[in-house]
Amino acid sequence: MATKTAILNVRTDAAIKREAQRVFKRMGLDLSTGVNMYLTRVAQDKAMPFTPRTVNGFTPEFEARVLREMAYAKKYGKRYSTVEEALKAVS
Repeated sequence: MATKTAILNVRTDAAIKREAQRVFKRMGLDLSTGVNMYLTRVAQDKAMPFTPRTVNGFTPEFEARVLREMAYAKKYGKRYSTVEEALKAVS
């Protein structure tokens, strides 16, 4: 039985594409195979194969907790002397 294929058009930053191609090439793969491996893993696991992070390096859930705590602190006068102290309070 022949495998059905579909065409996938994806817009991405040119520099990211080039770097991904270099990585896949070192692994002996082309970009299409690498993307197919990723999509196969997502389909199998019903999830992303990594934990997404915000630009601040946090998971979206943790960053939301930090933002909620900051809003609470601002509203009710709670103050922290350091970032570490604030992060400790929400951990």
